Amino acid sequence: MNKVESINWATFKEKLLQHPELNLQFQYAEGKLVDASYHITEIKQAPITSVDCGGVLNTWTEIIVQLWVPEDEQQERAMKVEKALSIVAIVEKMLPLDPNGTVKIEFGNSEFDTRQMFPGDMIVSGENLIIDLRPDAVQCKAIGRGGSCGTNEKGEECCEPAKPKLALKNLTVKNEACCTPGSGCC
Repeated sequence: MNKVESINWATFKEKLLQHPELNLQFQYAEGKLVDASYHITEIKQAPITSVDCGGVLNTWTEIIVQLWVPEDEQQERAMKVEKALSIVAIVEKMLPLDPNGTVKIEFGNSEFDTRQMFPGDMIVSGENLIIDLRPDAVQCKAIGRGGSCGTNEKGEECCEPAKPKLALKNLTVKNEACCTPGSGCC
């Protein structure tokens, strides 16, 4: 699976600001929209600090928008982008969100395990702004840098195919079993 291109908070918010009058829909699977009765229950800012398998310290920030669908609520249309932006404004009064933070949308229902997904395409379709959600993929940061996680006890790299080792032959050492020029053995 290929890595999905992420979008930062400033870009995501700017796209919302361009369409305040539209209904905000989220597509979590092919042809499946989050039920129109969803609520934005919270917006989280998660600073991440990790050390990868290659021994490199990594830091980044994720902005996670959590969606929840109540079981007993019915609604014909999803919330307007304008309402979502009013929730963002409330959050940003108390918690300044990192404009460079990676945006993820957290959602799940009885048919779809809860997970965090990247906003993909943001499509205007009639009265709707549809945000197409895409899964992330587990990756090895060391390989992404052109390295590896290290080696095992045999010296083989663990994250990428081991490179074949070549046996070098020292051609300067005379071998008695070899023919010499002019000896007539060849």
